[in-house]
Amino acid sequence: MLFLYASAPWIALIAYLAIRVRLPRPLAVVGAYTNDTPLVSVVVPARNEERSLRDCVESICASDYPAFEVIVVDDRSDDATAEVARSIAPNRARRVCVVEGAALPDGWFGKPWACAQGAGESRGDLLLFTDADTVHGPSLMGMAVAGLEEDHADALTVMGRQLMETLWERLVQPHIILLMFLRFSNMRRPCEPRRWRGAIANGQYILFRRPVYEELGGHAAVKNEVVEDQRLAQLLCRSGKKLAVREGSTVFATRMYRSLGELIEGWSKNLATGARHSLPPWSRTPMMCLSLMSGVILWIVPPALAVLGAGGVAPAGWGMWAAWVTGASAVFWAAAKWWLGAPPWYGLLYPLGAVVAAYIFVRSWARGSRIEWKGREYGT
Repeated sequence: MLFLYASAPWIALIAYLAIRVRLPRPLAVVGAYTNDTPLVSVVVPARNEERSLRDCVESICASDYPAFEVIVVDDRSDDATAEVARSIAPNRARRVCVVEGAALPDGWFGKPWACAQGAGESRGDLLLFTDADTVHGPSLMGMAVAGLEEDHADALTVMGRQLMETLWERLVQPHIILLMFLRFSNMRRPCEPRRWRGAIANGQYILFRRPVYEELGGHAAVKNEVVEDQRLAQLLCRSGKKLAVREGSTVFATRMYRSLGELIEGWSKNLATGARHSLPPWSRTPMMCLSLMSGVILWIVPPALAVLGAGGVAPAGWGMWAAWVTGASAVFWAAAKWWLGAPPWYGLLYPLGAVVAAYIFVRSWARGSRIEWKGREYGT
């Protein structure tokens, strides 16, 4: 009976995932296009993205949607981003426009400033903001526009699949993704204005109706936000607008980070900030402490005890319990990694991923308002 009580946190986690978590609905089916199909302006902010930009923009330009333009904003890159952008043929796009980004004004973060400049150059009825490390299927844009209309939404965001190719991506990314699912558990239900802190959007793909975007104040409304996508979602929800969240893993993919260093730097800049924004001020410190302790108890303490038990150091009986919990957790993470597109055997290494994820969370929390990303430093 003691072991059953000691296993309660894992039982509660499985029950929560089964009862509370609701994944977004799939993207809408595309019907026949008409002569009044709205023009979509696709804005791609890009800073030092020479290795991924071509795949991104060429995949967008291959879209079977009949009316779109692509605007790449070179945000003062130190590499060949601008040259790559200028070499890309329009294909099915009406044009590929490359904007040379202006100097970053005081009080602005880089991505919102690049997005604002792209929006200023755009001509479309709909504005689509997407990241330079994404890859789009030919039907994605049409499905997103159809979903916007089907849901009678003011904006639509798409959750795609995460491309994970290296050891560290496959170890760490699933832990971060699970944390997000636990916090934003029901992406199927529209967010009510009174629950605006629970709104979430994927900055890798957000489609706006132009009047709504302008009414919100555009990216100027989130000019000093590192998690500008989350803040835009909260502004939409708080103002009574409807944000639709759809799933598009078969037609949309992102490779966010490619090394351990990029994982640590990338998630450090926004993990704790996003958590703070999603909570009322009075609850931020206790809830973040609880989140950190829960992760340590669930994923780090049992394998540590199992190792101690194998060495004859753990208290009598607890080594066996820890070994059982560690094995069950490995099965859980094998299934999670398989679902997310990583080889299941990486589940055996879940404690290492948990340690790195906990380090990133602590690092992000300790930095507070100090943000470093792509050669820039910010203070909020």
